[in-house]
Amino acid sequence: MSGIPALAALATPYQDTDADQLSFALGLPPLPALAVRDLTVGGIGVQLRLLGASHQVFAGPVTETVACLPGGAGGLPETAREIDGWTYRFSAEVRRHTREEFSHRVADVLRRTEAHPHALYGVFPGDPEAVTALVVDPVGAVDPAGPSGAGDTAGPGESGGPAALGAPGLSWQTWHTYPQSRRIVATRTRLEAR
Repeated sequence: MSGIPALAALATPYQDTDADQLSFALGLPPLPALAVRDLTVGGIGVQLRLLGASHQVFAGPVTETVACLPGGAGGLPETAREIDGWTYRFSAEVRRHTREEFSHRVADVLRRTEAHPHALYGVFPGDPEAVTALVVDPVGAVDPAGPSGAGDTAGPGESGGPAALGAPGLSWQTWHTYPQSRRIVATRTRLEAR
């Protein structure tokens, strides 16, 4: 683990201004980061990177980027791929909330990431609800907050149970909050050895 704590003190405003500007990419090189945390989770090296209101996750053979990418097509398409002997699945959801719901959801995300041993999150200056957060778990881990909190680690239609025959794997979730529009982008990824 790097010396950086799970909470990164950020001294810069959002670099992405709206959830609609985010796009998804695999295989990009490291982009300039506001904070980086290196971890080993389930025996797999992981690097979590905060890029403004964006993120990168490096895990096993995968580099996942959700960011405002120059020339990017935009959008966060559901993705499933086989990559170097691993199965990779990504999904994202963008939701607009009432002011009260938004504050409650952001508090849930902060509570979850503050208590999580494999997390990195940043709160942007000027608004305590401007947050980017990432958590990573070994496959088979169950989020104690469950589906009513910030969400469990299993993706849509997944059991969250142990990987078949103990195959190594990870799941991670990210949240990108946009107080100006009260929108939250939540992503879920699952990576398992085949």
